[in-house]
Amino acid sequence: MKRYLILTLLPGLVAAGAWAADAGALNDPKTKFSYGLGLSLGTNLKRSGVEPGEVDLDLFAKGMKDAAGNSGQMTEAEARSAITAYQTEARKALAAKNKAAAEEFLAANKNKEGVVTTASGLQYKVLATGAGDSPKSNDTVTVHYKGTLLDGTEFDSSYKRNQPATFGVGQVIKGWTEALQLMKPGAKWQLFIPPDLAYGEQGRPGIPPNSLLNFEVELISVQSQAAAAPATPPAQPVTSDIIKVPSKEELEKGAKIEIIKAADLEKLKQQEAEKAKTAGEKK
Repeated sequence: MKRYLILTLLPGLVAAGAWAADAGALNDPKTKFSYGLGLSLGTNLKRSGVEPGEVDLDLFAKGMKDAAGNSGQMTEAEARSAITAYQTEARKALAAKNKAAAEEFLAANKNKEGVVTTASGLQYKVLATGAGDSPKSNDTVTVHYKGTLLDGTEFDSSYKRNQPATFGVGQVIKGWTEALQLMKPGAKWQLFIPPDLAYGEQGRPGIPPNSLLNFEVELISVQSQAAAAPATPPAQPVTSDIIKVPSKEELEKGAKIEIIKAADLEKLKQQEAEKAKTAGEKK
C-alpha cells in the first residue's frame, strides 16, 4: 500500500523541481538511486497528465515524513480515496476543456479552403486523390499515417516505424472508418476527427480525454472481403474404381462385395441427380 502512495504522489514533487539535486552530487549509489527514482516517477506522472502545480509540495513532503514515522493524519484507504476523487474531478475538467477547444477549432477549420465537413462532423482535406474502388466496412486496408493532438504533439506514426499498418476498416475509431470508405487507393488525406468520433471521454495512453485528433492518412491498398476468401474448389470426378462392401446384415442375406467401375459410378450419380430433380418438380 505504501508503495502505491509513493508511486502516486512522489512524481509531483519531482516534476515541480522540489528535489532539484545538483548533478555533481550524484556521486554514490544512494544519491543516484534516489534521484533516478524521482526522475523516473516524475516522468511517468507527467505523461499521465498531472501538472506540477497540482501538488502542494509542503504537504507532500509532510506526508512522506509522516509515512516514514507511522504518524499519518489519514489512513491509506482515506489517502487512496482522496487521490481518486481529485484525479476524477481533474479528468472531468480536462475533458470539458478539451471538448471546448475541439469545438472552437472545428468551427473555424470548416471555413478553410479545401476542408470538407461530413454529416457526422468529421472534417477532411484531400492532399492526393487516388484512384480505384473505395474500401467497404468489411474490407482490410493497408495505410501509412501520422497522428497528432491539437497542440501538435505526435502520439503515433507508422512512418517513424517505417512499417505501414494493416487492419479492418470497421475495427478502428469511427472517424477512421468513415474516412477510409470515402478514400481511394493511393489517396492521401488530412483528417480532423472530433472527440466523439475518436476516443471520447475515455481517451487512451498519450491521448487525453475528449481530444480532437489530427491524422495524415495515406491509403496504400485495399483487400476486399470477397478477394480474401479462398474460392471453393470444384468437385473432382471419380477416377478410380470403388469397392462396395455390404453391411453384416446384407452379407447374411447373401449380398456380395462389388467392384463399381469409375465410369459406372458417375452414371449412377447422374441418374440419382435426375431422380431427385424429377421428384422435386412433381412436388
